[in-house]
Amino acid sequence: MTASILDAMHAAGLAPHKALELREDGKLTRYRVQGDKAGSRNGWAVVYSHPIHSGAFGSWKTGATHTWRETTSKTQTPAERAELQRQLKAMRAARDAERDKVQAEARARAAKLWGRARPATNMHPYLQRKGVGAYGIRQMRELLLIPARDSHGDLQTLQFIGEDGAKRFLSGGRIAGCYCPIGRPVDSLLICEGYATGATLYAATGRAVAVCFSAGNLQPVARALRMKFPRLRLILCADNDQKTPGNPGLTHATQAARAVGGFVAVPRFDGGTHA
Repeated sequence: MTASILDAMHAAGLAPHKALELREDGKLTRYRVQGDKAGSRNGWAVVYSHPIHSGAFGSWKTGATHTWRETTSKTQTPAERAELQRQLKAMRAARDAERDKVQAEARARAAKLWGRARPATNMHPYLQRKGVGAYGIRQMRELLLIPARDSHGDLQTLQFIGEDGAKRFLSGGRIAGCYCPIGRPVDSLLICEGYATGATLYAATGRAVAVCFSAGNLQPVARALRMKFPRLRLILCADNDQKTPGNPGLTHATQAARAVGGFVAVPRFDGGTHA
């Protein structure tokens, strides 16, 4: 049985990094997804054996969730269908409880690291290379610490940026709907993907910025900020990934703007092209 759900995990791009034995008792199993960094356990799976083999799996890193059940020609009784629905609810509850636990642990680690770090200076090699300032960020040894806060201002997790520009997040932390704030909004708020872009926008315009860290997080952040600031003009400052199929930067920014009644801004360079 477990071979079948493992096949489904492979097909969904959530294959375990190494051989994984799944319990069939409805208990959640955490695992490292193939391709994730060493030491991480972003993958999760829950499996039941009765009334039919079924389960669910996903990734807290990507937010993906999938359900699976064995193929059978047997007609299910009303009681069996009711049991499957109960199990599905239990799977979701187990997933959410474990996610909340993992995120709480990450919040505690983030707070401890943030408290130990010193304010970053503009002399950090990454900031020097990008030509941007250090706005509300900190530094621990060679790493910049970029805070990811929710709309209440609570620190949820951290992004680390090395001197060479390599980026990673604190394992297990919540990213969805979280952002790094730069400045205080007055009549408008700029929303963008990366810290260097946000710092550039703030220096150039003097307007407050929310750094979302990724294209996929633009809409969750925009929605959270619309709830917090119902009258502000929200401007989605898109990365124009014109060389990437589907142009995810511009696509996600446009979708986010539509969702919150905002605007989209795209930089224009010499020759009238966008980037």
